[in-house]
Formats: sequence, structure tokens, C-alpha cells
Amino acid sequence: MSRILNLICRTKELFCEDIKNHEKELLQIVSSSTFLVIGGAGSIGQAVTKEIFKRNPKKLHVVDISENNMVELVRDIRSSFGYIDGEFATFALDIGSLEYDAFIKADGKYDYVLNLSALKHVRSEKDPFTLMRMIETNVFNTDKTLQQSIDNGTKKYFCVSTDKAANPVNMMGASKRIMEMFVMRKSKQIDVSMARFANVAFSDGSLLHGFNQRIQKNQPIVAPNDIKRYFVTPQESGELCLMSCIFGDNRDIFFPKLSENLHLITFADIAVKYLKNLGIEPYLCETEDEARELAKTLPLEGKWPCLFTTSDTTGEKDFEEFFTDNETLDMERFENLGIIKNEALFDEEKLNNFEKTIKNYKVNLSWTKDDIVKEFFTMIPDFGHKETGKYLDEKM
Repeated sequence: MSRILNLICRTKELFCEDIKNHEKELLQIVSSSTFLVIGGAGSIGQAVTKEIFKRNPKKLHVVDISENNMVELVRDIRSSFGYIDGEFATFALDIGSLEYDAFIKADGKYDYVLNLSALKHVRSEKDPFTLMRMIETNVFNTDKTLQQSIDNGTKKYFCVSTDKAANPVNMMGASKRIMEMFVMRKSKQIDVSMARFANVAFSDGSLLHGFNQRIQKNQPIVAPNDIKRYFVTPQESGELCLMSCIFGDNRDIFFPKLSENLHLITFADIAVKYLKNLGIEPYLCETEDEARELAKTLPLEGKWPCLFTTSDTTGEKDFEEFFTDNETLDMERFENLGIIKNEALFDEEKLNNFEKTIKNYKVNLSWTKDDIVKEFFTMIPDFGHKETGKYLDEKM
């Protein structure tokens, strides 16, 4: 934890006061409750699962499509915490599958369902097929598991949104904003809460996680020098989700308050700090070719080739925000957690038309990115989508 805090230029954990102030109640509720964590083998899912496990739940089931990540989760938990009195089991299932539906039918009785599954990458909007899977995962699988929770008498349903859902400019953020609309509709039948938060430092697939991979593979470090982001640690992401799940009122969206402990940092700044932390001197290159070539020799001299450039790819937001000007906030309840308070506001006709249109595209096995963008604009009229014609997969 301290190493990650150092790399993201922080000295203190964000939510330690809030966790300390509510630990007795957290322990009491978790130890007397049953949980299902969906998408539990991703970076945030693993963090949430560990926060629940260490408080001795009566039952904790974890579902994820990644069999390998699930194995690592179990090894991590056994090595860190050992065992609990209650039932702990993992299931390598796709929540969009019939097998998952059979799993829910066979049991399905949980006090709390937490959905951490998502397609989270901006790069997922580069083609219409991955984009459709993003809609399926972020929107319709959420709606499906919400309905299953309603049918099974679940006490509370939690799902992760994103800071990029506030005034979205990319399809990922917009898909999560649309997900929030679907969640609001179901909130009339079940208590729901959500969380919007910053980048999780060194989470799977993130640029910071990529730094580790580049070092292992003797490849250049590449990062944008003009994009600033807020970062939380994996443990903080788990704490934020658990606090929202347990203490959030119906329709609440939790987010980290901005403070001296949470400030914007560029990826390039973190890259430099990351290398120096390893005792390596960054060497700035001008081109990809130069960086690739120098990767063969510079590491032997204690230096590492770095390419820091401006961002020009589709979907990158210039700044980050957790809420919009027209959202109602509660900034008093917790020390370092803010809450967006929501009414059950949604447009039934728009939601139904969106479902029908997307379903027709899938039945016919034919759609374009423009088709989907059009539907997103219908759902979010002020959607600030910027199409540059360039995508992250086209860069090193």
C-alpha cells in the first residue's frame, strides 16, 4: 500500500477515518449477511471481495468470467486472511450465460449483490462489435442481474459506475451513464447504490499496470504528458464500494471527496516516479523507433527509454469530475466520501426504445458504430463525444 501511495504522490490513505468510524457497524452487518460479488476477479472486484471476506460473512460467492484471475484471488485470500466460518466459493461463469442463470436459479439468495463487471477501457469503442459487447456488459447484464436480485428478494444491489459518466465524452462513460438510468428504473423495486471513482492505480489493463509489463519485457515506457487523472489504490476502491453498498441510501452514488490527499497527476509524472523508485533513470525519447531501439541497450546502463506525448486519440477527457452541476450532493455524512443524492428520474419510453433498437441490431447481426453513437445521443442529448479517427490500439 505505502509503495503505491508513494507512486501516486500521496502519504495517507483516503478513507481510513471513515472506515475507522464505521468499522464496528461494518463488521456487524457483514458478519451477519450473505454476499454475491459479480466480476469479482477484476482489480476492483478482488479488492471488494477481500474487504468482505476479512469481516467474516455468512456466505460469500464470487463470479467472474476469468478462471485464471479467480485462481489468483483465492490464493491471495488464503495467503492473506486464511479462512472464514461462513461459506466461500468461486464460480467461473459468464453472467450473460444460461449457466449463470441456472446458478442463480439453484440458489440466488443473497442479502447483498455487488456487480463489479464492466468493459472499462476507452479503447473498447474502436469497433462496433466490442462496442456492442460493452453495452451488453455495462447496461443489459446490469439490468438482468438487478431483476434477478429483485426476484430473489435481495436486500441491496450495488454496481460500479465511473467518473467518466459525469458529462461523458467517450462511449464507455456514456454506457455507464445509460446504465445509471436503467438502475434508477429498477430502484423502485429494490434498494440500489453505486460509486463513481478515479483510476485504480495499477489495476489490470491500466497504463500503470502496463509499466510493470514493460519493465518485465524490456520495452519502452510510454505515457501521455497532457492528461491528468485522480488515482485511488486497489484497497481504497474496495473500501469505497463496500461503504456505498452497506451505508448508501436508495439511489445514492458515492465518490471520493477531493482533498490534499487526492489531486490530479499526469501519467508521465507517475512514470518518472515509478522508474526512480526502481532506481532507474528515465531517458526521454523523441520517437517510437528511437525508444524501441534504445530499449536494447539503455537498461544495462541503469536508464530506461521513455516516450511522453500529447494525447490525440478518441474518447480521452481533458479533465475528471465525479459529479455535475445539477446533481444534489451530501458532503457532510462522511469525512472523505461524498454522496450524490438521486430521485428515481428516468424516461421510460427512451429506455424501452433503446432496448428494442439494440435488440434488433443483435438479432440481425448487423450494426455500425454510427448506429450505436446515434442511440447514445438519443439517450444523452448533450453527449460530448469527440471522434478523432485515432485510437489507443494504434499507439505503442
